[in-house]
Amino acid sequence: MIDFIQEIYGTIKRNKLRTALTGFAVAWGIFMLIVLLGAGNGLLNAFEQQSGDMAMNSFQIWPGRTSMPYQGLKEGRNIKLTEKELELTRQMTEHVTHASAILEQGGVILSYRQDHVSTQITGVMPNYPETNGLKLKAGRFINQLDMKDKRKVIVLHEKTVEMLMGDEKEKAIGKHINASGIAYQVVGIYTTPMEEFSPTAYLPYTTLQLIYNKGDGVGSLVFLTKDITDLPGSETFEKEYRSAISKVKQFDAEDRSAIWVWNRFSQYLQQQTASDILRTAIWVIGIFTLLSGIVGVSNIMLITVKERTHEFGIRKALGAKPASILALIIAESITITTFFGYIGMIAGIAVTEYMNAVAGEQVMDIGVASATVFVNPTVDLHIAIQATLTLIIAGTLAGFFPARKAVMIRPIEALKG
Repeated sequence: MIDFIQEIYGTIKRNKLRTALTGFAVAWGIFMLIVLLGAGNGLLNAFEQQSGDMAMNSFQIWPGRTSMPYQGLKEGRNIKLTEKELELTRQMTEHVTHASAILEQGGVILSYRQDHVSTQITGVMPNYPETNGLKLKAGRFINQLDMKDKRKVIVLHEKTVEMLMGDEKEKAIGKHINASGIAYQVVGIYTTPMEEFSPTAYLPYTTLQLIYNKGDGVGSLVFLTKDITDLPGSETFEKEYRSAISKVKQFDAEDRSAIWVWNRFSQYLQQQTASDILRTAIWVIGIFTLLSGIVGVSNIMLITVKERTHEFGIRKALGAKPASILALIIAESITITTFFGYIGMIAGIAVTEYMNAVAGEQVMDIGVASATVFVNPTVDLHIAIQATLTLIIAGTLAGFFPARKAVMIRPIEALKG
């Protein structure tokens, strides 16, 4: 056994350049596969994190301006949504649940002692967290009593609390802040997946409606859907909804500018399709990179066997069995692919860990907010090991077939070569 190992070592040592080229092809294939998969996972994990807390089966409706004439009415009319449309939405019980309205008021100065911040305040109903994936960090959200009594309570973003209260942020619940001359009690603190530059503050819908004299107009409608499981069903529902609203507000159902619809479910399915395409593309590129390593190993093993055909003839003439010669070639192939495959795997894992440390929570400025676009760009260890084993097996086969052909040649023919 020791002689066998020494012979393999001697063969590799005598052919340093050939061994290095073979090893580089193996290591590079594994390395690139792991790095590509890691980078792809970083992008996909960021997408899943951003959408993880959102209600993907939700719709949000904004008023718009007509772009088509309708039954004698000219285009260019402003469409106003009111609480009547909210009730109409709630009556679509077959597919609609958690319907509510939203009001907004911009340019509000929030202040606490000497600190202040300009932001937007939004009047919402108690079911808002369910429809928009809002996550509380402390305290509570708006409730029915707040709505009924039109209480002056407010829910702030954690960033707003930090800007206003600084060292007192841990004791923010229960304190009062000033909003353009009106005092509100802080009852809750929320957080969001995206770090907003100017996050909104939430009031009870009825409170904002009263203070800012909004009447029965609503800024937007939001609701969840049920029993809709695919893209065609979601698009069909959206068409039916547009048709129902168009009859009440008197505009053409095909006029997509009259109301603006954010169909999150359709958007989510499209993003999932894009994610699947990205995942497949990464695997295809990675596999072809791995194949390039396999081809490199195969070519070099073919050259190796051809160069050693004369040596094989001498061995057979001296009584060496074909199986022993075959075992020698295969062992050499396995040794090279295993050693350099391991190096490639370790290097690939090290790079993905470095990417995770440097850019694992990479945030990108998207205008009104900043979003995490790169999360945990690493590869499951099992996948890395499986890829390495695949290349080792491929390297073994790459050495087996040419070696088998060589040892089948009669000694006299091999010696002539």
